[in-house]
Amino acid sequence: MSDAVTDTPIEAQLERFRPELTGYCYRMLGSAFEAEDAVQETMIRAWRAHDGFEGRSSLRSWIYRIATNVCLTMVDSAQRRVRPMDLGPAGSGHATDPGAIHPEKIWVGPVPDERILPEGSDPANLIAERESIRLAFVAALQHLPSRQRAVLILREVLAWSAQEVADLLDTSVASVNSALQRARATLAAATPSAGDTYRPLDAEQRELLARYVKAFEAYDLQALTTLLHEDATLSMPPLALWLRGHDDISAWMSGTGSGCEGSRLVPVVANGLPAFGQYRASPTGAGHDPWALIVLEIAGGRIVAVNNFLDTARLFPLFGLPPHLPPLDLP
Repeated sequence: MSDAVTDTPIEAQLERFRPELTGYCYRMLGSAFEAEDAVQETMIRAWRAHDGFEGRSSLRSWIYRIATNVCLTMVDSAQRRVRPMDLGPAGSGHATDPGAIHPEKIWVGPVPDERILPEGSDPANLIAERESIRLAFVAALQHLPSRQRAVLILREVLAWSAQEVADLLDTSVASVNSALQRARATLAAATPSAGDTYRPLDAEQRELLARYVKAFEAYDLQALTTLLHEDATLSMPPLALWLRGHDDISAWMSGTGSGCEGSRLVPVVANGLPAFGQYRASPTGAGHDPWALIVLEIAGGRIVAVNNFLDTARLFPLFGLPPHLPPLDLP
């Protein structure tokens, strides 16, 4: 992890670590917004302290130490972030009341790939990076105590050596190895089976997503159901309600969720997964307004999870989605 000697200003040296640091902090914190706050705090601390950086470790190791300390403080002062499935059993698709609405600070949220995957990444590394930011994996990380979480991310995701992690955390290699073993055991119990890796150029996946868009925009629930795994889930943070299976998902979409009929979808990528900005028909009759960020999980050529994030006021700007779609007959 050595860094070449350079005359580049310290601000530029630090800035080149921003994407990977954002990814690290996102995995630690489970929120794109908290991750950006943590990275900004890291950059400020590093800039203020850089005159005291003696070069006994690499600049990368040094800034990761700062970022880790920032994240450990934030994790220890906050409640664990969850997904709706962590809060209770699946609900009924016939429910007329969506139930409790919880504040954003409790949810594992989505993150744009472009914020955390450095440009020009090796394709093989890119696949591994996408695997390590899946919603299910990030949610499982939140089950770990903060230091175990840091150890597992540094060792398993970022491929640091046990000695490097021990140096960063001011502990022993034996302690790092013990923490990693415990973290692996917890993660194995908390993580659902992995789905398919998203490959944007894969013809089969492209066809599945095209069929999903066509069925959703036509609000053809029969066609939509054929694309879902029989045990597919539907969740809608900040609502605690979540659903499982064809019958309940179809009942919800044809009943309480029927206002989504006539929606339009704009593709994006979130958490290494295919995603869409969903716009519902505007009450004014002119165009479409933001309604949800939809993140899909797929496996075996079918959709296994539909994650609808309803905090569009913050998420749509984060993903570069427009605040309104004009009528289709307008430019």
